[in-house]
Amino acid sequence: MSTTYVRPDEGRRYPMIDGDHVAKAAVKDDLGAFEVFEVTAPAAPMAPPHVSPWSGVLYLLEGRVTAYVDGKPYDVEPGGLVVCPTGTPVTFEVVGDAARFLAIVTGDRAGRFFADFSSSVRADLPPADSMAAILSVTERHGVGLAGG
Repeated sequence: MSTTYVRPDEGRRYPMIDGDHVAKAAVKDDLGAFEVFEVTAPAAPMAPPHVSPWSGVLYLLEGRVTAYVDGKPYDVEPGGLVVCPTGTPVTFEVVGDAARFLAIVTGDRAGRFFADFSSSVRADLPPADSMAAILSVTERHGVGLAGG
């Protein structure tokens, strides 16, 4: 592993239905792997609750969100965080105009999922209008829709 420095305006951008995800770092060494994303999310319909094959942390920087983890709502304000265990249904809703948060996930698979999702699912359509594409991408990456 080597030192990584990313400027505030740098990173690979993945526009998605629940906000713009910017890959800030992917770290892998003998002790494990994790990825860091900065997410800027507008007020919009929520993405469907989904179950990921990685654990994640949502650390809120700006705005407010309600995170739904296994159906339980958590009102998150700046400086607050929610840990989302692997295999647990998760989604979030922006409260107000927009929110910005860090998403830190275990492993090295989320970046590939975000890249595929961003290129396969139109971010300008509601999730219901893109369900076939969403299901195709989630299946390829081992992500499931809750209840699906």
